[in-house]
Amino acid sequence: MRENESSPDEHRSPYVPNESAHPWRRMVAIGDSFTEGIGDPIPGGDGHRGWADRVAEVLGAQVDDFAYANLAVRGKLIAQIVADQIEPALALAPDLVTFSAGGNDVIRPGGDPDLVAAQFEDAVARLSSQGATVVVFTGIDTEFTPVFRGIRGRVAIYNENIRAIADRYDCIVADQWALKEVQDPRFFDDDRLHYNALGHHEIARMVLRALNVPNDLQPMQPDPLPTLTWREARTNDLVWARAHLVPWVLRRLRHQSSGDHITAKRPDALPVITEAPGRDRGAQPGQPV
Repeated sequence: MRENESSPDEHRSPYVPNESAHPWRRMVAIGDSFTEGIGDPIPGGDGHRGWADRVAEVLGAQVDDFAYANLAVRGKLIAQIVADQIEPALALAPDLVTFSAGGNDVIRPGGDPDLVAAQFEDAVARLSSQGATVVVFTGIDTEFTPVFRGIRGRVAIYNENIRAIADRYDCIVADQWALKEVQDPRFFDDDRLHYNALGHHEIARMVLRALNVPNDLQPMQPDPLPTLTWREARTNDLVWARAHLVPWVLRRLRHQSSGDHITAKRPDALPVITEAPGRDRGAQPGQPV
């Protein structure tokens, strides 16, 4: 670095936790499998946990009378989310809404991120009309995964549209694209599409940072990837294709969805049962770093 040349870090806004408790008392999460928590099954129980539950647990532990609803359903396209979840969300009178939608549209062949943006903006306008804080998400940088590397440009366009909408409506942006920690197959479930417990844990930490909420969630270090021969790696690819890719393609051909006949896991805004401080029951693999 040349003399008198400043470091980029010197111009970043420092993270300063709120001096008082956060202001939210009623959180509603809407979206698809990402928000439902697919890939993060509840140990020893039914259903899925996911980043939204983890965020709600932290928020609920810090204030009295906190309530949380999760209307997200796996497999839903943005038009379905807008049609089925926006009005029920508004009816719950939230002061905090997390909204992630359009990912299933963008990953489909021929997915149009500009068409998604038009529907996304209409939804954000409605969600923000009652004064709630709205959190939106960029998509992850898919460069690290061969499965979705080909749609990286489409995701980048989607992200720029999301950022522009967030700026117009004063939304908080939870930036997955910049979250380098999760650009690693060890943070994903066996289907290579959904986050596992570690991934959902990191997304929860990202959302809490975006909300400027202090918390004791620690970064998690996944176990090292096993060393595989070329033949073993190809065998794994074939197993993945049979178990996950082929069923996904067949559902597209049959105009079916993994969310058919699935209802929201938490349709009402209810109190959150929190864990003991410092304990994270969902991030089982790996160790804190």
